[in-house]
Amino acid sequence: MDTVLLALGAPRRRDILCLVRHRERSAGEIHRALGGVTFGAVSQHLGRLERAGLVTARRDGRSRLYQARPEGLEPLRQWLESMWDVALASLKRRAEAEEDLARQG
Repeated sequence: MDTVLLALGAPRRRDILCLVRHRERSAGEIHRALGGVTFGAVSQHLGRLERAGLVTARRDGRSRLYQARPEGLEPLRQWLESMWDVALASLKRRAEAEEDLARQG
């Protein structure tokens, strides 16, 4: 999960992930869509996303096409849900304690 969080820590990588969420795109397409970032930087960001398991790449002739891997976010989703469960349980205990106080008062 740490690798995923580190990969998502950079706004450009989150932008790239959004660009390849619904369809494959070449690195050149991603570079043009982002604007204001070098092709080398796009390549580095794509490599980081690929190592984190958030995108896949496949060869198509001389190009590499990138596609998001939603299942790469699964460990993060599970962790967030577990934190949410803890917060909800705490909220429930508080509400029940306040109800008990109201009944006693």
